[in-house]
Amino acid sequence: MPEIKLTITHEVGLHARPASTFVQTAAKFSSDIEVTHGETTANAKSILAVLTLGAHKDAEIVVKAEGEDADEALKALEELVLDNFGEH
Repeated sequence: MPEIKLTITHEVGLHARPASTFVQTAAKFSSDIEVTHGETTANAKSILAVLTLGAHKDAEIVVKAEGEDADEALKALEELVLDNFGEH
């Protein structure tokens, strides 16, 4: 299962609008995608699960994907986080 490590740089972390955008992006792919922060792992396609991670600004997350479009999914989520969720 391919994985990437990312640092959340958004001011509010992976909460509210950024979390919603993250989940919407993950949902575009057929692969199973999970995101881990600390000891907690969540389904990246579930807004409630992602919010429970408590990933704040400067938190490191690990995103794993498994399926036929796993690499594409990871690339899209990496670009989203690196682009600060489209907010500048």
